[in-house]
Amino acid sequence: MTVSVIPVLHSEWIKIRSVRASFGSLLAVFAATLAITLLVFATVGRAEAEDGGDPVFGAFYAINFAQIAAIAFGATAVSSEYAHGALRTSLSAVPHRGLFHTAKTAIVAAAALVVGLATGFATFFVGQAFLGPYAIGLGEPGALRACAGAGIYLALMALLAAGLTFLLRSAVAVLSLLIPFILIVSFVVGDVAGGAAAYFPDRAGQQILHQNPSGALGPWSGLAVTALWATAALLTGRLAVRRRDA
Repeated sequence: MTVSVIPVLHSEWIKIRSVRASFGSLLAVFAATLAITLLVFATVGRAEAEDGGDPVFGAFYAINFAQIAAIAFGATAVSSEYAHGALRTSLSAVPHRGLFHTAKTAIVAAAALVVGLATGFATFFVGQAFLGPYAIGLGEPGALRACAGAGIYLALMALLAAGLTFLLRSAVAVLSLLIPFILIVSFVVGDVAGGAAAYFPDRAGQQILHQNPSGALGPWSGLAVTALWATAALLTGRLAVRRRDA
């Protein structure tokens, strides 16, 4: 049985739009980030700018929250397949498991990238609107790179979560693993592990948001490290999809 790629991609997009948890998480990447940016920059933004520091990295404070929504999107977009026997139905329609995995991954990547890029640029411009004489533009060294890089970073974090969910078959398990790791373990272990912590997916990827990254990784090499984490998770998840029973 031959299945055309385009209809499979279309069906996967319909699934994401139809599941409240996944579509809501996707929208939250943009909406929550913008709301936090408005709140923070309207209240303490100018005071923080006066203290100096990295003006580019400071513009993307809300990305710390956006990455949680991106992880939730990647996890819920995949975990819906493991609820109420949905995977059996999906594999009946698309018997080629590799195609099913590729289509699901491609739609998650595309949706997260589009929303991530919109989030990166919107966050930058909205935040700068409150800084008056301290505001910077896209002409500031590293600013344009950071806006685009923020979108790519959020897409990679969504794919990391999606790959782990293919493996663990549970959004709850993935969220329980990734969110504490990013919010707590990455910082605690980072203080102990020293240079090794720079290669954690969140720390490496966020180098793209710095005007002048410090440490062993540059902005694009750091993003490449996050891409390697996401690729490893997706390949492991693909193997699980091909070998396990539905």
